[in-house]
Amino acid sequence: MRAVRLKLEQELVNYKVPTSFQLKETYPLPPYSTVSGMVHVMCGFEEYKAMKISVQGKYLSKVNDLYTRYEFKPEMPFEAGRHQLETNGYGISRGVATCELLTEVELLIHIIPEDDTLIEKIENGFKMPLEFPSLGRREDLVVIKEVKVVNVNEKVIEEDIELDNNYTAYIPEKMLDDESIIISGYDSSVKHSGTRYKINKYYEKINYGTEKKPRIHRKWQKAQVIYTSRITASEEKTVLIDEDENIVFAV
Repeated sequence: MRAVRLKLEQELVNYKVPTSFQLKETYPLPPYSTVSGMVHVMCGFEEYKAMKISVQGKYLSKVNDLYTRYEFKPEMPFEAGRHQLETNGYGISRGVATCELLTEVELLIHIIPEDDTLIEKIENGFKMPLEFPSLGRREDLVVIKEVKVVNVNEKVIEEDIELDNNYTAYIPEKMLDDESIIISGYDSSVKHSGTRYKINKYYEKINYGTEKKPRIHRKWQKAQVIYTSRITASEEKTVLIDEDENIVFAV
């Protein structure tokens, strides 16, 4: 099968953890849903296109930054001693909150659309973008270092392949269970060394109301992965790799 391989860089970025509020925490790598969203925007897709995604990369450090936070409740009237802003008689509170940022991020991403005919459209979307690309927050701009269509094959490798440059990755648990991927340098008594995440991939709109009074909610499909480093693809095991022998952790 074919994939569009992206090499991206970002100076400062937040890949927001959905359940973090007072401190806007960040994932160490972009979630699949965030990458998929970027692809859809860059290509002008108006409906969901199914795709498998592999994410690996590294960052230099984490820093905390301040930002202006606005809070309001529906139908709460403005109170001069409580709210800083007023709009149409309703009150809005304005304050300061903290955001976690990754610095000097490098990413290697493989996009494998279910419909192979979309490969050229995705490639052109990143080679000739309609707007400047961002990944994470709207202001988290991306520098595109490489866009390349590559062949991805499932093959038995003859010798170990190590991840380059101390990269980390989201690894599907099944790749660790069958030992096609091993994590070196850790206590052998620990089965999967790393951080377990349930990462959002895509959502379906579900109506929990009625036809006359719909209540539409997003039901997220999640992928269970291990985020870790010191990653090696084992010799004599079947692994997905691209034509340049980069490991592909497709989910």
